[in-house]
Amino acid sequence: MPDRLPQLDEASFQPIDHAKLLQPARSSHPPRILLLYGSLRQRSFSRLLTEEAARILTRLGAEARTFNPRGLPLVDDAEPDHPKVRELMDVVTWCEGMVWCSPERHGAMTGVMKTQIDWIPLSIGAVRPTQGKTLAVMQVSGGSQSFNAVNQLRVLGRWMRLITIPNQSSVPKAFAEFDDSDRMKPSPYYDRAVDVMEELVKFTLLTRDRADYLVDRYSERKESAEELSKRVNQRAL
Repeated sequence: MPDRLPQLDEASFQPIDHAKLLQPARSSHPPRILLLYGSLRQRSFSRLLTEEAARILTRLGAEARTFNPRGLPLVDDAEPDHPKVRELMDVVTWCEGMVWCSPERHGAMTGVMKTQIDWIPLSIGAVRPTQGKTLAVMQVSGGSQSFNAVNQLRVLGRWMRLITIPNQSSVPKAFAEFDDSDRMKPSPYYDRAVDVMEELVKFTLLTRDRADYLVDRYSERKESAEELSKRVNQRAL
């Protein structure tokens, strides 16, 4: 087996820095978690599940903020400086992890949920507001248990380069899982929600100080080096 791989750009190809991966976490502030829900109904069960998740996160020592999607325009129907778009981008930039919770409607996530995700860009100049952050996905259903919405949310999470945790929550017949005070009743579905939030906090603590290193890619280093070389050559001319 050859020692060298001639198709690689050796200047951009680097060994894995094991010591950097294993270094202790440095941040001491609570994990910052943003929660998004996908319904504007007055009694929205995705909102109620999100509020329950925020309570759990707070008990686990995280700082949780929930974005209210009411008033958020459709993508391309407003400018990025729209107040609700700016509000969403501010909390996306602030957070270190996210929870996405959507109702299942017609076998898919809702348009409200998709609109929020569509407003989040992969990059803002040199800033990548989602890359390397953690994500937990949840859904509520009016009927029997389904996983269509969480499966779609996972696809979007990977596309947004989020670290989507393995566990997830799907609550069927959500109207029967909340009491008159809009609190989730004790049940295996509540226990699963606790499991998911616990796992999200753990993954966030493990990765937030290593996010830049974890998403550092050979292909992007190579591209950056090539762009720098072009600029140097153009100046030399």
